[in-house]
Parts: sequence; C-alpha cells; structure tokens
Amino acid sequence: MNPSVFIYVVDRDYGFAPNPFHGYCTLATCKPGIRNAANVGDWIVGVGGSRLKATGRCIFAMIVTRKITYNEYWSDPAYQTKIPVRNGSQVMMVGDNIYHQIEGNSEWIQVDSHHSKEDGSPNPLNIEKDTRSEYVLMSNHFYYFGTDAPTIPNQLLDAMKYKNRIGHRRFSFDQAHGLIDWIEKDFAHILNTVISDPFDFERCHERYLP
Repeated sequence: MNPSVFIYVVDRDYGFAPNPFHGYCTLATCKPGIRNAANVGDWIVGVGGSRLKATGRCIFAMIVTRKITYNEYWSDPAYQTKIPVRNGSQVMMVGDNIYHQIEGNSEWIQVDSHHSKEDGSPNPLNIEKDTRSEYVLMSNHFYYFGTDAPTIPNQLLDAMKYKNRIGHRRFSFDQAHGLIDWIEKDFAHILNTVISDPFDFERCHERYLP
C-alpha cells in the first residue's frame, strides 16, 4: 500500500507532542485526527510556524512503526520512562504517557502532566480533546531537529502545493517523495537522534491550559 505523508504546523514545541525522548518519537496527545488516520508505514512531518519563528523549517519527521492504544502504552513496561515525573528532569517532566483506563470503566485517567491543571489535577478540556483518539503513534525511525530545524527547500513545498495552515494536510507518498527523499538523504547520519532541544524546552514546567 502506498503510504501517506501527514504534515502539520507544530505551534508549541515543549518536547511533549511530539516526544522524541527515550529512544522513540511518539505522538500521544493533540492531533487526534492524525492519530486516528495514520497507520504503520505512514510518515508524520512537523513544520514550524510563526509562533516559533520557524515557518518552513522541519522540526521533526517520523515513520509510524507502531500504533497502539493508550491502555497498551500505559501498561507496557517498555514505555514506563514516558510516564511524566513533574519534579524530575526536563525530559522526565514532558513525558506523554499520561492516559489510561481502569478495566471495566470507560473514564479516562489523566496523570499529572503538561496537560493537567496548575495543581496537577486532571484538565477536562485537554482530556476531551486528546481522547478523541485513543491511539499513540510511535517511531523508532525518526529525525528530531528542535531548535536546529533545517529550512525545507521551497521547491519541495511548492511541488506539493503545501502552505502552512490550521490542521493537517495528507499527501500520497508520490506527492511528497521529494520531501521525504531530502530528509532521508541529507540527514541519514542523525537518524533516531535528538539533535537539539525543543523550542519551548526551557518552559517545560508550564501547563497547557486551553
């Protein structure tokens, strides 16, 4: 099957969504439309926008190598390091493994995290948005550039007729192969590496309050 390439503007880059730490790049919160639609083999590409003063720059790119549910993410010992520790290091503070359910109960439990209220209690607005998709997209084939995000050549975006806008765009691999080829060829030497800190990493103690 011809893979899809999903592209969206990363408005906030705390290291939380996406979370490129502990050997996997994960998209576990926000972007429920992408998390529902994307499948193993598809690409997710995040580009900068005006808030980060990074319009047209590639913040991260990843192939979806695994798609699991929140409950699978929470219960798998391999991903316990992604559970946030809000009094820990910056990397620990932005953990994105924050949702699970108790067996027999459909209510979502949100642990103390970037998406909780200031006092660490659950934030219903973030819970409602995040759980529109119960899926976590994972990758062990990713590029995370953070503040060293390279500028995507204009001709590659022009060929796709891509413009930054709200929401995400979905392209066929044939439409986006130039962009993917550029990433894979020019940055093969930094595969699965966090090249630089997220743009908002110094503010990772903050909460997102919609």
